[in-house]
Amino acid sequence: MNDDVRNIVLGVVAAGISAALGWIARTYLWRRKLRRKQEFFGLPDNSESLLVVNRGAGGPELSVMRYDVFALLELAALIKDCNAHAQILPHDTARQGFGERTEFCVGGPASNRRMTAHLASLLPGVRVNVDAEPGPDRGAFQIGSERYRLDVGREEYVLLARLTAGRNQNTRPVFLLCGQTAITNQAAARYLARNHERLSRRNGAGSFVLLLKVLNSEAYGPDVVELVADVTRTAQAPLPEAAAPRNSHRAP
Repeated sequence: MNDDVRNIVLGVVAAGISAALGWIARTYLWRRKLRRKQEFFGLPDNSESLLVVNRGAGGPELSVMRYDVFALLELAALIKDCNAHAQILPHDTARQGFGERTEFCVGGPASNRRMTAHLASLLPGVRVNVDAEPGPDRGAFQIGSERYRLDVGREEYVLLARLTAGRNQNTRPVFLLCGQTAITNQAAARYLARNHERLSRRNGAGSFVLLLKVLNSEAYGPDVVELVADVTRTAQAPLPEAAAPRNSHRAP
C-alpha cells in the first residue's frame, strides 16, 4: 500500500469515526432533552395522561369552544413528543383524584367543575368571579389583594400552573390553564409549549403559578402574551374571607 492509498484510507476511517461520534453526541443530547421534558411534564415513555376539557358556557351539552379545541391540540402535541398517551374527559365526568396520571385541566371555573375543585383545594388564594350577570367584575381574578379585570379583546388574563400533591417522586403533576376567555386558554397552552424548557430550568419539578396577560387578542389572537407575575406564594396562601381587593388592574 503506497502513501496515497494509506492517506485515503486513514481519511475515510477518520471521517467515519467523526460521524459516529457526532451521531452519538447528538443522540445523547436529544435523549437528555427528552428526559428533562418528560420529567417536567411527568410523562415517561408510554405513560397515560388526562386532558380535562370544559364545555362551552351556555352552549349545547357537548359543545367545546373553538379556542379550547386549539388548546387541546397544543397540549396533545406536547404529550406525543414525550412518547405518552392522552385521554380526553369532559370536566363533569373526571371524577377521580390526581397524582397517578399527569393532568391538563383547561378552562375557567364558570365552565369547568374540576377547575373549581382544583382552585379550592390547591390554590386557596385565588378567586374567580363567575357571576352570570354583566358587570365590571364579571370574570375577574382576585389573587390575594389584587384584582385583575377582564377587558375582552384587549386585556385578558390566564393562570398557568404546575402543581403537585406531596413530595413523592412518583406523583404526577396537574397543569391548570385557567383563563378568563377561551382564547386565553389557548394562549396558556402555547406559552407552555414554547417556554417549558425555561420553566423547567427555573422551577425544576416543583410547583409554580404564573399570571399571564393576553394583549389585543382581537388583532393578534393568542400570540401576544405577557408574563405579569409569578404568584405561586400568594395563590397557595389562604385568602381571608373578609379580604377586599386592594388594586384593580382595569379601570371600571
